[in-house]
Amino acid sequence: MTHIEQIQSALAAHGLDAVVLFSDANTRWASGFAFTDGAVAVRRDAAVLVTDSRYIEAARAAAQGFDVLLYDAQHRLSALLRDFLGGCAAIGAEAEGLPHARWEAIGKALGRDLRAADALLSGLRAVKSDAEVAAITAAQRIAEQALTDTLPLLRPGVSERAIAAHLTYRMLLLGGEGNSFDPITITGANTSKPHGVPGDAVVRDGDFITMDFGTVVDGYRSDMTRTVAVGHVTDEMRCVYETVLKAQSAGIARMDPAHTGADVHNAAARVIADAGYGQYFGHGFGHSVGLEIHESPSASPRNTQLLPVGAVITAEPGIYLPGRFGVRIEDMVRITADGPQNLTLAPKDLLIL
Repeated sequence: MTHIEQIQSALAAHGLDAVVLFSDANTRWASGFAFTDGAVAVRRDAAVLVTDSRYIEAARAAAQGFDVLLYDAQHRLSALLRDFLGGCAAIGAEAEGLPHARWEAIGKALGRDLRAADALLSGLRAVKSDAEVAAITAAQRIAEQALTDTLPLLRPGVSERAIAAHLTYRMLLLGGEGNSFDPITITGANTSKPHGVPGDAVVRDGDFITMDFGTVVDGYRSDMTRTVAVGHVTDEMRCVYETVLKAQSAGIARMDPAHTGADVHNAAARVIADAGYGQYFGHGFGHSVGLEIHESPSASPRNTQLLPVGAVITAEPGIYLPGRFGVRIEDMVRITADGPQNLTLAPKDLLIL
């Protein structure tokens, strides 16, 4: 079943006659074509992709199962959508992704009060096809090779920015389409900041280095984190690292359709709390990855829904001791009927360079 057919099959269950999509990720997921100006509209019996002259030729060649329409000064986007959706009473759109003013303007142009359709799209996108997983995995293999290529650079005196630049360069050279997100490459006391920003700080002997990064293949993103040490570690550093690794294993063991996101998170959090570091693990265990770096569902204490077969979710517990050091280890895991399938192959044992 194509993504358009999946949307059409889900409309009735959500009380909708049609849905109109504007976000880059949703329009790409629905159509298979990447463009940044226009819309995709789907009725129960048809679908259109509307874009401008910059994308029209490529869209007509790439988007299958659509009428592809050109909008310009004489053919307004709103008018083309209104014509296509004219017979539809209940029209959904992206309440979470659209600014309020645009939401109101679209509803006014269509002559309808729009209904939120975010759950419809996030639910469908949560379950990754084999092709989607293949793209995510290909991106992950590039990231892993980039890490291998970067490890020899990690020595006293190298800056956080240089590490980020080298990882980015290697991923691009190996075929990545760009960074999944701005790399987090931090060292020393900065590793206690889960989303620290690379700066001029340099690696020193005895430091941890945390590297959180990924690349993109066919629009799909990878995400991994590895924490390594330079020179030597203290007994406490080793203990924290081994605790995080044990917590990750405990969470991954519950990443199956019989458990909720909260179950997964809590399994890891118990390990960290039992080791005496509970107050230093403040974020969720993981999030889904796809066309966007943060998708649904999550492995967080707020997610009480069973994990769907086909989701790809990160496994990234951490311990962060303010002003001292932190450790995070992150893999990507596919939820299958037979249990968790780890898509990440990079080693996780403590590495001291």
